[in-house]
Amino acid sequence: MKKIMPIFIFLTLIFITGCSLGNTPTSKVDELMGKYQRLDTEIKDEIKEVVASNNIDESYQDRYIKALEKQYCNLTYEIKNEAIDGNTAIVTTQIEVTDYKKALNTIDHDDLTDEEYYEESLTAIEEAKEKVTYTIDFTLTKDDAGNWQLDELSEVDKKKIQGTY
Repeated sequence: MKKIMPIFIFLTLIFITGCSLGNTPTSKVDELMGKYQRLDTEIKDEIKEVVASNNIDESYQDRYIKALEKQYCNLTYEIKNEAIDGNTAIVTTQIEVTDYKKALNTIDHDDLTDEEYYEESLTAIEEAKEKVTYTIDFTLTKDDAGNWQLDELSEVDKKKIQGTY
């Protein structure tokens, strides 16, 4: 029994420390970025919403979904700073993604039918290789229970993660 008690206390301390380390602004941003890289169910649902909101012809939706999945899986990031001010925090993060915006800017939409534009756009982003680096300031707020919660991402930040900013 005397040997078990120190081990129990040690494990309890590790558990308590581990739980509190998971409730930092930086850990919440790490968690979100990991969801993108792993294509978490929540992220897959977001991809479907993005595709639906862009009114893309049904025959091109699967290709667009795969392009976004590829983007998210290949996303890399580095947390640069965490600034806490009371119940709010900002986590400055640098991300690197494939530059889909640059690939799309090479297409002249004026001379194309919608179908031709979809085809050329998807081909351009599927073939895109050039990377771009963005900085995102993730904002977080502490809830009543003392847990850090990510604030909703702005449309600009979502576009940065998608590589279309």
